[in-house]
Amino acid sequence: MAAPARRLCHIAFHVPAGQPLARDLQRLFGFQPLAARAAGGWRQLALRSGRAVFLVNEGAGAPEPLYGLDPRHPVPSAANLCFEVADAGAAARALAAKGCCVPVPPVRVQDALGAATYAVVSSPAGNLSLTLLERTDYRGPFLPGFRPLPSTAGRGWFSHVDHLTLACTRGSSPSLLRWFQDCLGFHHLPLSPGEDPELGFEVTAGSGQGGLRLTALQTPPGSAVPTLVLAESLPGAAGGLDQVQQFLAQHGGPGLQHVGLYTPNIIEATEGVTLAGGQLLTPPKAYYQRPGKESQILAAGHEPDQLALQGILLDGDQGKFLLQVFTKSLFAEGTFFLELIQRQGATGFGQGNIQALWQSVEEQAARGQEAGAGSHLS
Repeated sequence: MAAPARRLCHIAFHVPAGQPLARDLQRLFGFQPLAARAAGGWRQLALRSGRAVFLVNEGAGAPEPLYGLDPRHPVPSAANLCFEVADAGAAARALAAKGCCVPVPPVRVQDALGAATYAVVSSPAGNLSLTLLERTDYRGPFLPGFRPLPSTAGRGWFSHVDHLTLACTRGSSPSLLRWFQDCLGFHHLPLSPGEDPELGFEVTAGSGQGGLRLTALQTPPGSAVPTLVLAESLPGAAGGLDQVQQFLAQHGGPGLQHVGLYTPNIIEATEGVTLAGGQLLTPPKAYYQRPGKESQILAAGHEPDQLALQGILLDGDQGKFLLQVFTKSLFAEGTFFLELIQRQGATGFGQGNIQALWQSVEEQAARGQEAGAGSHLS
């Protein structure tokens, strides 16, 4: 374990000039501007909802943008995860000693509010890079080099990032799991009892129809790092590309496929996003007609008709439930979406929930209703 991650600081996106991600995060999802910077051909805007911070890097300057790396990816992408570490310099040296590529060695930056040190490490997950940040000496609202923006009364639908899901090439999950274990201190989080970390949790779509393998990782108790989920296709899919393969094809390889944003009130958040013009996936009616689904929703204290109207998925038992709804892609290429999630006692991703979600989205995709929406599991 070379550089144990303490918390997720922000998720950085690289988009071309004029791409509306920053506007959409504010207008559709209630994010509020936090800090901004413009230099070297880049416009950088940090936005916040609760503890969830997104940094939108817009443009394509000659040097790398501050606190990130410009991968010159062919499509807009969630390209960087910034983790806080105890000592950025020591972490970068330790990762380099393990053979990791460190394209941005430790850099110290400061302004009137203090100083911070960061380094950027390449990950084995496609174009995704990792910023290792040490900022205990910084007193500002975001990071040195950024101009703080006036805070406004936001809608506050989301409190933090619940999980991050990477779409991976087939067979790569075990090596990715080992890399995140050895380099950042993650460990395997079983999604079902007795799960083999080399095999993950398999969701099959039927005989000869392929399916999905999910492998979840988390950091030790006490850290503030979201669960990391690795998603890859199982062999045997018929009738064209499955959901993960569609992401890989449109994105041009592995990458961060979606972010789960936690909301304490998913009904209110879903209604707010919809009224603002956000586009959410609508599960097939068959999802809510599954045997036992109505009684399950009622046991969780919700109305089946209301969840169906808003497209909210629910699963769980023994008084512990998970509610989820998914947006359509925030990029025209169909390579990134958001998940709104509320937990009523559930701490993981239950087996029944994953199976039902996979099947319902596959049914929907087969009917051609949500072209380009990407994979919407976990």
